[in-house]
Amino acid sequence: MNDPCNIVVLISGGGSNLQAIIDAIDHRLIRARITAVISNERDAFGLTRATNAGIHTEVVDHRQFPDREAFDRQLIARIHSFAPDVVVLAGFMRILTHLVVDPLADRLLNIHPSLLPKYRGLHTHRRALETGDPQHGCSVHFATMELDGGPVILQASVPIHSGDDETSLAARVLEKEHVVYPLAVSWFCDGRLELREGRVWMDGAMLDAPLRLENLDDAEPARFQSSSAPE
Repeated sequence: MNDPCNIVVLISGGGSNLQAIIDAIDHRLIRARITAVISNERDAFGLTRATNAGIHTEVVDHRQFPDREAFDRQLIARIHSFAPDVVVLAGFMRILTHLVVDPLADRLLNIHPSLLPKYRGLHTHRRALETGDPQHGCSVHFATMELDGGPVILQASVPIHSGDDETSLAARVLEKEHVVYPLAVSWFCDGRLELREGRVWMDGAMLDAPLRLENLDDAEPARFQSSSAPE
């Protein structure tokens, strides 16, 4: 992409990953502009974050629609109105139907707080602790109709300590989210990352496995670490 890419971000809550992306754009680590932040919750703090950054916000309240499909028809109409190159799900707590997923199939990104394919769905930190896993983490992936099941792009792991509870583990994972999500968005906006026929391609090569943050051998992740957002 020659011009800065247009990003639409969907949120439902606090928007700390939204803030991490805003910060990365401000630091010129992502060559993009966020054209709109859309929430299904009117009191989502992420809307305040966007307003403070001068970003247009909208609310599409799912409670105002008779069913999921009616909500998704309105949501995709609003998304299309901003002509996004990529749509970023940043804590958007709605299961999307084909009405949204299909038109955005190769440009819909999500972050999930587990090392996928482990622990799709909710309560990932609790489940990792209950299982006794030695490590936990987060995954950036292309979103599909399969819940948290789309092709994984990039993962980051954290060790699970003997004294961890859900809160402490979640905080360490969130720090990694604030690095890997802006990094993956930057790759997409630079034309380095794409989805072809259900497979992830990076720099013109198909990935056999997700990239791991700890295995990246350049200074790029460190730059995002220094500008990552607070929770």
